[in-house]
Order: sequence, then structure tokens, then C-alpha cells
Amino acid sequence: MTAQHMEPDGPLVSRPERTPAALRVALAQVAPHRLPEMERQKDEAIALAARTGSLGPITQFLESWALAIEIARIPSTASRLRAAEYTAQSVDRDRPAWRDAMDEIHALHVWARESLARG
Repeated sequence: MTAQHMEPDGPLVSRPERTPAALRVALAQVAPHRLPEMERQKDEAIALAARTGSLGPITQFLESWALAIEIARIPSTASRLRAAEYTAQSVDRDRPAWRDAMDEIHALHVWARESLARG
């Protein structure tokens, strides 16, 4: 499994800006079941930023959800991630299938980071 040639079916939505509102709108379109998770993490990031006096938690929140949406907005990458995550959770760690699944998850995240960096 490789992370190359990932966009044969094209994105469901345009790449959103890295703002909470834009990411929320995109997530509502590509993975609405994850909205409560996003809201909870946003609240946690804001609280941590306030406690520490650092914008780092907010920046990390935005980056994390931009990455998740980058994968979810392309059906084939979302499907590959779901399959790999299922395998990683359902087989023993000493099996080759677990390592293959973890490699696929890593490759998809690398691809998404590179895709976001290219803009």
C-alpha cells in the first residue's frame, strides 16, 4: 500500500481555511459524526491555551483537524484510512497485517501533511 496517486475520485469539498468555523463547515459535510469530537477538542484547546498563555494548543487543534479533513474530503483516502484503522484495532500487533495497517495510516497522514503544505 502506498500513499501515491491518492486523488482519482477528487475531493468532496474544497480545502477549507484553517479557522475553526471553516473547518467545522467542511467537517459537517465530510464527517458530520465527528462534530462533537471537534467541538470538545476545540474547547480543550482554548482552555489549555488560556491556562498556559500559549497559542500552541489552538494551532495544534487547527492543524489536527485540517489534516483529518484533508483525508476525509477525498472518498478513497477516507475509505483507506477507515480500513487501515479497523485492521489496526482488530488484529494482534504481532501479525503482519497490523504492521501493514499502521504503515498505511502513516502514509495517509504523510500524504495529507504534504498536500496541505503544497496548498
